Amino acid sequence: MKRLSMLLAIVIAASGLVAVATAGSAEAATTVKLRLRDAVKQLPLAAETPTGYVRSNYRLWIDANGDCQDTRDEVLVAESKVRVSGCDITSGRWFSYYDHRTWTRPADVDIDHLVPLKENWDSGGKKWNTDTRTRYANDLGDALTLVAVTDNVNQSKADRDPADWMPTYGKCRYVREWTAVKVRWSLKVDRAEKAKLTKVASGCDNVILTVTKARIATTTGTTSGTGGPTGGAGLDPRFDYCYQAKDHGYGPYYQGRDPEYAWYSDNDHDGIVCE
Repeated sequence: MKRLSMLLAIVIAASGLVAVATAGSAEAATTVKLRLRDAVKQLPLAAETPTGYVRSNYRLWIDANGDCQDTRDEVLVAESKVRVSGCDITSGRWFSYYDHRTWTRPADVDIDHLVPLKENWDSGGKKWNTDTRTRYANDLGDALTLVAVTDNVNQSKADRDPADWMPTYGKCRYVREWTAVKVRWSLKVDRAEKAKLTKVASGCDNVILTVTKARIATTTGTTSGTGGPTGGAGLDPRFDYCYQAKDHGYGPYYQGRDPEYAWYSDNDHDGIVCE
C-alpha cells in the first residue's frame, strides 16, 4: 500500500494560514496550511509528563489493510528506491537522509517514529486511548510520521527530541517534519524543544506546511482533529478497537446498529465495520 502523502505534505507556495475540509477514507478531515515558523510558534508549550511510559502502550506493527504486509514492510515498500514486493521485504534500496547512507538489506534499516513513541507519550499521548496510540504507531496516512533510516543512527537518537538530538544532514527537513507531525497529532512541546525548533527554523526556508489533522480520542472521551465518536467504548465494552473484538470472535458489526460502532473503519463503504 502506498502511503497517502496527500494527507500530509510539505509544499512551497504563497499562501496564508487556512483551514479546509478534505475527504479522507471514511471520514472528513481538517487540513491546515501555515508557514514553518508560524507553525513552530503555534505549537502549544507545556511541561512533559514522562511517568508511566512503556513501549507496549503502542501496538507495533499491524497489517491494517490485510494485504500481508505489516506497517514496517509498507514503509520499506514506499521508501525503496527500487521496486520491491512480497509479504516480508527481503531486499531493496533505501537512502537514510539522517546520515546519507544507502542500504540494500532491510536488517540495516530501522523504521523511525520521527517523533518517538516516548516523546509522543510525554507530550500528549499519555492521555490517548489505545486505538489512537495504535493509529499513531502505525501511521501510514502521511509521509512523515514514519521514516526508514540507518538502524544504529535511529538507536543513537533513541527517544530524544530536537533539543538533544538532530541528524547530521537535513536539519531543516527534520524540523519541518517534526513540526508537521506534532501539528498533525496535536502534540505539545517543552521549552527547550521549542527553543531549538525556533532557532533551526529561523535559518530554513519558511515553506508552507500542509497538514491533515488526525482524530484524537482520549481515555476521557474528548477529541481533537477530525472529530467523531470518542473514548474507550466501542464494539463491545471490553474492546477499544476492531482487532480486539476480532481476536475474541466478535464482529463484523453494522454501522447504525449502535452509535458506538459508527467510528470504526468501513473501507469498502458497505455499511459493515470490522470485517
